Amino acid sequence: RFAVSVGYWKDPYIQYFVRQAKERKAPEINRGKYYARVHGVSYLIKAFLKKTECNCQIVNLGAGMDTLFWRLKDENLLPRKYFEVDFPMIVARKIHNIKSKPPLSKPIMESHSGDSLLIDSHSLDSSRYSIVGADLRFSSDLEEKLKKHNLDIHLPTLLVAECVLVYMTPQQSANLLKWAASTFPVVMFINYEQVNMTDRFGQIMIENLQRRQCNLAGVEVCRSLDSQRERLLLNGWETARAIDMMKVYSFLPQADVKRIEGLEFLDEKELFEQLMQHYCICWASKDSSNL
Repeated sequence: RFAVSVGYWKDPYIQYFVRQAKERKAPEINRGKYYARVHGVSYLIKAFLKKTECNCQIVNLGAGMDTLFWRLKDENLLPRKYFEVDFPMIVARKIHNIKSKPPLSKPIMESHSGDSLLIDSHSLDSSRYSIVGADLRFSSDLEEKLKKHNLDIHLPTLLVAECVLVYMTPQQSANLLKWAASTFPVVMFINYEQVNMTDRFGQIMIENLQRRQCNLAGVEVCRSLDSQRERLLLNGWETARAIDMMKVYSFLPQADVKRIEGLEFLDEKELFEQLMQHYCICWASKDSSNL
């Protein structure tokens, strides 16, 4: 929300989910962890939507207060169905916000067709958008809940996880990846996460998070770009790529990068580069129809 308020990118919906931060975020966080991530992930999502001509479904894992559904609708890029999954407690908060804010509920109603819209405290189901309360560590429960909300395993499917797998044990994330690769014939997975965590900078990041009672249960898979790729290939994916965020940053439209670099003065160029080398975007696919 802070990065949006400074002008890094436009998101008219985030204000309905997140209160304005009291303190300024560091420019390297706005530029790296937010701007580059939002644009990098969004680039891959839109590429998938264009390839499938929106005849697909998106499953956003651990979606939190994400606003992508509304932004895609504004751009006329909605998939056939958009699913979000998170813990029931988070889902309840999101549904409460949607019900009480017309700018959020109206687009859902506008894109809905058919029978009545289902909404209770821990799930929402309309014809184009669903929110499901589930624990990603149990894929059989997850699949059952998604199917109840009309998940179609024969549709090309995109799964997105941003800083989600790292909070599960390597075995739990492997199970989730295996489930996704074996369930859908045409499927892509996008993962944004930490990388290069064995060096000094990575260790400091882990210690800082532990001090805030935040345990990265899956950090051992974040050793390197190779270990990130391997995890995907070992769990049933045909192709897998991984690049660090410094590389992602260099691929972004340079005119816009120039614009955002003028928004805030960045003193610590070195710190920015180190931070960017400790996050990555990985994407994998399994494609029975050569899409």
